[in-house]
Amino acid sequence: MKNHILYYILFFSLNIFAQGKLFIIGGGKRPTPMLERLISESGVDKSGYIYILPYASEEQDSSIFYAKKQFDKMGLMNVFGAIVAKNQMVPPSFLDSISNAKCIYIPGGDQVKFMDIVKSTRIDIAIKKCFKNGGLIAGTSAGAAVMSQKMITGVELKYPSTTENTENKGFETIEANNIEISEGLGFLQNSIIDQHFIKRKRQNRLIAVAIENPNFLCVGIDEATAILVKNNIAEVIGDSQVLTLLNTQKINKITPKLSAKNLQLSLYQSKEKFKIK
Repeated sequence: MKNHILYYILFFSLNIFAQGKLFIIGGGKRPTPMLERLISESGVDKSGYIYILPYASEEQDSSIFYAKKQFDKMGLMNVFGAIVAKNQMVPPSFLDSISNAKCIYIPGGDQVKFMDIVKSTRIDIAIKKCFKNGGLIAGTSAGAAVMSQKMITGVELKYPSTTENTENKGFETIEANNIEISEGLGFLQNSIIDQHFIKRKRQNRLIAVAIENPNFLCVGIDEATAILVKNNIAEVIGDSQVLTLLNTQKINKITPKLSAKNLQLSLYQSKEKFKIK
């Protein structure tokens, strides 16, 4: 009897602390060496399968097609995906397929749309089960933004006419109460992810987010670049760079224009590593 109790305690403990990996891509092109690393880290080249979750896209079928096409070129035939609408009743077998995937891949689009769909269908729970089972959760662009608990939506609260996808307009100031933050999947509890970072000149946005969220590591990932996160260590992979910002001081006074002192800024390139959680 005692041995049975010890077995269940050990089994339960292992399941609590088991966790997978994150492969967070800043958008844009996905170079072949980057995808090769994604595949090898997930182990899907040896067994298991990839499940594409295209729910950030307005055209989910196209999102699945183009993501699958790139994996097909890498020699993978075990790649699946399914179209789902908000509040749709999905069968338990579908959720099990997501939970048991070796790799989940989340393409780009609208991160708010993605979260609305997965939360209304319990797919978010299946994604988290996959991670706890040791799976690799990968995402690009909007699929990168959803990785953190605090998620940048791309909306400016004070200037709603600006658009997320415009390179030369939007986020032209560093102001208080302007950057909309929503709830993501929560794999990173103390970090906030931004994407297309250098290409789309999103420094203003991330500086404001860092100032208004003290002690959160704010991570800007450029296009054709990713971070591989395992055991709270992020490794930079790809062609460009990753910038991190950390504000360790609380805001004492809120004014329309933000100010801060001694922000900690770091810039990383391929193969360099930093702590993240």
